[in-house]
Amino acid sequence: MSDKRTELRRRAMALPLEPGVYIMKNAAGQIIYIGKAKKLKNRVSQYFGDQKGHTEKVRQMVSHVDRFDYIVVGSEFEALVLECSLIKQHTPKYNILLKDDKGYHYIRVSPPPYSRLSEAKQTAEDGARYIGPFMSSYAVKQAVDEANKIFSLATCGRPLAYGKKGSDRPCLNHHIGQCCAPCTGRVDPAAYTERVEEAVEFLTQGSARTMATLQERMEEAAERLDFEQAARLRDRIRAIRRMGEKQKVVLSRIEEQDVIALAQGSGHSCFEVFRFVGGQLTDREHFLLDEQEDTPAARREFLEQYYSLRDRIPPQVTIDGAAEDGDLLEQWLSQKAGRRVRLVKPQIGEQAHLVEMCRSNAAERIAQQVGMTGRETAALEELRQLLDLTVTPAYIECYDISHTAGSEPVAAMVVFKNGKPLRTAYRKFRIKQAQGGDDYAAMAEVLTRRMKEYLAHQEEGNGFGQKPDLILLDGGSGQVAAVAPVLARYGLDIPLYGLVKDDRHRTRAIALEGGEIDIHRKRAAFTLLSAIQEEVHRSAIGYHRQRRKKATISTTLLSIPGIGETRARALLRQFGSLKGVQNASVEELLLVKGMTRPAAEEIRRYFEQEEEGNP
Repeated sequence: MSDKRTELRRRAMALPLEPGVYIMKNAAGQIIYIGKAKKLKNRVSQYFGDQKGHTEKVRQMVSHVDRFDYIVVGSEFEALVLECSLIKQHTPKYNILLKDDKGYHYIRVSPPPYSRLSEAKQTAEDGARYIGPFMSSYAVKQAVDEANKIFSLATCGRPLAYGKKGSDRPCLNHHIGQCCAPCTGRVDPAAYTERVEEAVEFLTQGSARTMATLQERMEEAAERLDFEQAARLRDRIRAIRRMGEKQKVVLSRIEEQDVIALAQGSGHSCFEVFRFVGGQLTDREHFLLDEQEDTPAARREFLEQYYSLRDRIPPQVTIDGAAEDGDLLEQWLSQKAGRRVRLVKPQIGEQAHLVEMCRSNAAERIAQQVGMTGRETAALEELRQLLDLTVTPAYIECYDISHTAGSEPVAAMVVFKNGKPLRTAYRKFRIKQAQGGDDYAAMAEVLTRRMKEYLAHQEEGNGFGQKPDLILLDGGSGQVAAVAPVLARYGLDIPLYGLVKDDRHRTRAIALEGGEIDIHRKRAAFTLLSAIQEEVHRSAIGYHRQRRKKATISTTLLSIPGIGETRARALLRQFGSLKGVQNASVEELLLVKGMTRPAAEEIRRYFEQEEEGNP
């Protein structure tokens, strides 16, 4: 322990056993972290003691601490309130910080005759009409998209004019019924303007009012026998109804709530927020952050920051996992809202489905950030939750043993990085010590050699110098029990699990010392683990067959008088296979380095006799 940490720990041990807020500062006097504690002495002293139990983020923060201040308060709840206020005021580097980037948004209607509807972040003196302002960018984008589709307005970048020469081919939107194709020059400006005004009415007065107006106009057109106009109005009414049916996919029976979920992967984390009002999804936001090792603490910090920046707090906040100090958070949120606010973590039903949808969207945000697919990100996040890992397992190693009745035992290591095979990192091992088909001893031998290589090359940070986030073994709890002491012996804290197959050789469960975790219900994680297990099995079997083939060839050549291991290897290098050696003439055999004529003639004699004996 450094002299600085020793001094800081000595000071921390002198703190009172009372609730309060502590303020960490660096050598320049800048506040780098603010936290709360039920008992200041116990909480602050933990930072400057043994670092093994700390996350990487905490270790980095502690390494920059030069001194700390503290404020004693009357209760842990008062500490939470003060912590929120101070974080908002000082924005420390190592706290979760969110930007309050919520601004006003507008619907822009470009000048006629062929107006376009679009979303705008601010108004401008450009001759366009602006509707708004609105607080939710998501709501504006959704509304504009719906209006353009319902009323078949142009959204492409083609020039729009009436009576153009020639006949331009309309874009795909026209063929799927989402654009009236004014780009062809055959849409009357007055008719198009009517569509635009109906869309504006839809946006400003709502779908119910617009439906009633369109219904009335359709009936009037039918009475005056203008069936073409009546049919057009009927199609618009149907389009509004179809859009309403589409929206029911994300309806909630809880009238007003926020749904918040966390996804992690590839060094990033993302909180996604769905906001429901009147049972409908009215807004959504996402916040990309660094990966969080302590997810309950991260959820608490996020909720504190998010609702410190928001005036509206719903009666229910639905979250995807445990949040640190949940009871205190409920009390704080209720105080801010002036009424009861509940924190809910659903397990089944509609609410669990909404949480999963929210998490999938968060995973998609990370995927866009790092170039992964949303499915891969979701699978890794699901696996992290299933195994209760502190970080998303971006770098996974899996091992399998293969032999035939104990002969030619080998092992294969495959690597999956960000949910994809990293074939350049695959490795193969010949079992040197374990004998007689002892899979447990063989697995322990392979992992011992692997961990020695890691300790020797960890400064390089790649290849064998890369520390895996997760180690998987093709086998049950027996393999896990055999390898766990190896990791403990080298002081490596790496999550270790086995992959158990059913009687049809399909992945069935995850094994750990003393039990199993069923994975059939976790579809994304199940698919990923099945792919990993199939890949390592293929690699191990392939290497074992290769070794057996070489052993068979070597045994054949070594049975020829005058041929030892050196000449056998030289023959295989020269001719590539046993078949090539068998077909070679004496003169061709003499071209092999170290070959003598008597030995070459013995080779020809051996294969000629073999051919005579096997017609």
